[in-house]
Amino acid sequence: MDVTFQFDWQAAIASIPYLLEGIPWTLLISFGGLAIGFLIGIFFGLLRISPLRLLRWPAVTYIEIFRGTPVLVQVLFIFYGLPQIIGGPIDAVTAGIAAIALNAGAYISEIVRGGVQSIDRGQREAGLSLGLSRVDTFRYIIWPQALRRMIPALGNQGIVSIKDTSLFSVIGVGELVRQGQIYIATTFTALEVYFMVAMLYLVITLSLSLALRMVERRGLVGQ
Repeated sequence: MDVTFQFDWQAAIASIPYLLEGIPWTLLISFGGLAIGFLIGIFFGLLRISPLRLLRWPAVTYIEIFRGTPVLVQVLFIFYGLPQIIGGPIDAVTAGIAAIALNAGAYISEIVRGGVQSIDRGQREAGLSLGLSRVDTFRYIIWPQALRRMIPALGNQGIVSIKDTSLFSVIGVGELVRQGQIYIATTFTALEVYFMVAMLYLVITLSLSLALRMVERRGLVGQ
């Protein structure tokens, strides 16, 4: 039996306005989660390099748990499991932001650790020899250099987190994939709609990649 199929560009284009309604939620969850995750990553990343084992172990435990479990399982636990512990419901968007923050925070912790440890020890000694305290040495000498080296890796993590939001349709967040699923349920144009969903994700991630390349070209990312 011969089966012919033609891609319906009109159906794909017609889905765009509806899909665009999901972009604000995708960006809110991804960038909101990344902002919180960056703070979490700095905190646990610095604990990770602490000379005190009592401080290192909580950081190692957190990092391994959230790097070693899928983000889908994490958001399901936060949305369905955590309310049973706290005795109250959690909004789907809040659960998505929390999942991105905790998951990205674990990876960013290792990025922070690697960035700080990549700075030559002589930089620390130079700061101390100038009369700076250990805190000021880290603040004014170590951290600025480490942050510049971390930017490419942080950008990659941002792209990963944006794509991870596609999983949150399972808890009803109205992001891109969820909007596509709803549209498909009434139009039965799965191929065209999911193609446009993929293209919109590609536009978002490419825009972030281009922004990072502009930062690098302007010399804001050092070695």
